[in-house]
Amino acid sequence: MSDLKRTVLVTGASSGIGRAVARQLLEQGYQVIGSSRDISQFTSPQRRFTALELDLSQPASLEAAVRRLQLQFPALDAVVFAAGYGQFGAIEQFSVRQIEQLLQVNFTAQVLLTKALLPRLKRQPHANLIYIGSEAALKGSRNGSIYCASKFALRGFSQALRDECGKSPVRVSLINPGMVDTGFFETLNFAPGKQAGQALQAADVADAVSYILQAGNHCMIDEINLSPASKVIEFKK
Repeated sequence: MSDLKRTVLVTGASSGIGRAVARQLLEQGYQVIGSSRDISQFTSPQRRFTALELDLSQPASLEAAVRRLQLQFPALDAVVFAAGYGQFGAIEQFSVRQIEQLLQVNFTAQVLLTKALLPRLKRQPHANLIYIGSEAALKGSRNGSIYCASKFALRGFSQALRDECGKSPVRVSLINPGMVDTGFFETLNFAPGKQAGQALQAADVADAVSYILQAGNHCMIDEINLSPASKVIEFKK
């Protein structure tokens, strides 16, 4: 692969979908900036990879971090918003702080990062903003009121932003995966089934990201929905 490929920021790159995306893009020759709130998790130095400490739960720090990033990497022309987490339960089980935190990390931080990144991205010959949504953005589900709200909001934001950027070089895409076999479920009381076809793999989402990045400048890929062949949910004891 050529070393002249594009420069991509991947949020949430230390685990799960973000990690799979960063790895695949590195294998394909991209320059990758991987963000995490704890960069000590990036234990193996990689050629063409730069770790960026970024805490999405701290909105006041995001704009300054983006300014430093764009000064260091003026060729940055693509962003994959893969950071996020899940918390589920009846609405009355959530504290105000828990609601604010979930919406901040899963939605508001994506908006603030986009706002800070967009002016320079519009000056690039070609740029991509790729948001990792969820099947929870397509249909509300029991015990998912706050999580679904964060993903519905992200979907609406990406649709409106796509129209706003329509006359610029920036292409806005959303990927909505079903249940993916990652550490996302470690702190939850349910998980996808373990049999083949009962869950997506993180590499499936990474493939979709690569597809979007490799599409021609004339092509707008609005939204991709991914589902396991057979949806099975297992509840933990």
